[in-house]
Amino acid sequence: MSQKVLLNSKEVNIILHRLACQLIENHNDFTQTAIIGLQPRGTYLAERLITILKTEYKIKNINAGHLDITFYRDDFRRSDKPLEANTTDINFIVEDKKVVFVDDVLYTGRSIRAALTAIQSFGRPKEIELLTLIDRRFSRHLPIQPDYRGRQVDAINEEKVKVNWKENEGEDAVYLINN
Repeated sequence: MSQKVLLNSKEVNIILHRLACQLIENHNDFTQTAIIGLQPRGTYLAERLITILKTEYKIKNINAGHLDITFYRDDFRRSDKPLEANTTDINFIVEDKKVVFVDDVLYTGRSIRAALTAIQSFGRPKEIELLTLIDRRFSRHLPIQPDYRGRQVDAINEEKVKVNWKENEGEDAVYLINN
């Protein structure tokens, strides 16, 4: 097994700031916007973006939450081991809001399809956008594309993209792992 560094800590930081600026361009003061991190890995990215928006760009009152999609996935019954759900933390109604789903890696698109179904429990959004740190371009099973992307990666199916966050793994980095 070999691994290649796709993004180091400095590059991840630059991308996070670029994504935050793109969000500001499209959502201005965020009063009608909700940023939803998809459990489990999208929550780290969402929290980092929210921190940048609040501390460096002085955006106040951002509707933010975490969405668990475990039991909305079309493949959740295909595993031999029992699945463990994460928490959903959305304490506002998304009715008529612009929702931005945040996930670390866009691969097949199935997680996003599940999120589209799961969010309906919290109201009907005015529109939904997708922000991903990594877009695996050649792996899509569904016609889903990100509105905001950090980096596009051409990875074949045997390769895995691993995103490390300093809050969890002690470093900010993205690796391409070849089995």
